[in-house]
Amino acid sequence: MSFIQDWDSGGTWDSGLEWDVNVGPSPGTVAAWISDITSEHISKPKFVSMVSATLQALADNIALLQSMPGLFDLDVAAGAQLDVCGQWIGLTRYITTPLTGVFFSWDVDGQGWREGSWSADVNQTELVELPDLQYRTLLYARVAANHWNGSIPGAYAVWNAAFAATDYGVLIQDLQGMHMCMALTGPVPDAVTLAMFTGGYLSLKPAAVRIDKYYTPVVNDAPYFAYGVANDNLAGWGSGYWGVASPGN
Repeated sequence: MSFIQDWDSGGTWDSGLEWDVNVGPSPGTVAAWISDITSEHISKPKFVSMVSATLQALADNIALLQSMPGLFDLDVAAGAQLDVCGQWIGLTRYITTPLTGVFFSWDVDGQGWREGSWSADVNQTELVELPDLQYRTLLYARVAANHWNGSIPGAYAVWNAAFAATDYGVLIQDLQGMHMCMALTGPVPDAVTLAMFTGGYLSLKPAAVRIDKYYTPVVNDAPYFAYGVANDNLAGWGSGYWGVASPGN
């Protein structure tokens, strides 16, 4: 049997800006101990059965303990385990400003199939408690902010590292004069992610700098329109798309 020596397979708690403790559970087998029984006893089935029955509880406990770090991996944690990740990072799933316009609705742009969030309460109009998917995205953003050095290259570096497990990326434009704008790249965001992004919950910006506009894609993984630029995120006539602009904060 082997025991976990640290909480992170990279050797440090926040190595690579992620919690990569996917160690996987032990099967709870006693085979390793049974193989240590000496030759004069290994041929005695009752003795082997007695040792197996005695040690199985220990093997099961070890299996449980070895599986626990994986349950609190930020990339895969769910429910109460994700809440504990939030405690370590310093952010709960309960947001101070309720999100509106995020629940599934017929004939409402941005709140249809695979866009709106489902609610068991038909009278609910505001979202205060984030679902796991969006809460994980919010935690990624806090991890990025906690490692940011305040520069635009640094923002790209930590955003790309923290959001590596998602399909989202970001574009940042410095408008000078303490103003900037941000654009979300990747798939068209669901209603909750859209509300979080345009509400400033996922922003990386220096203190006192104002974000004038937030831009979000209208086509999955399509580049934004730009003059004289051609890359994965920006393209010219015939290839680039106009994003949806939302007021900044």
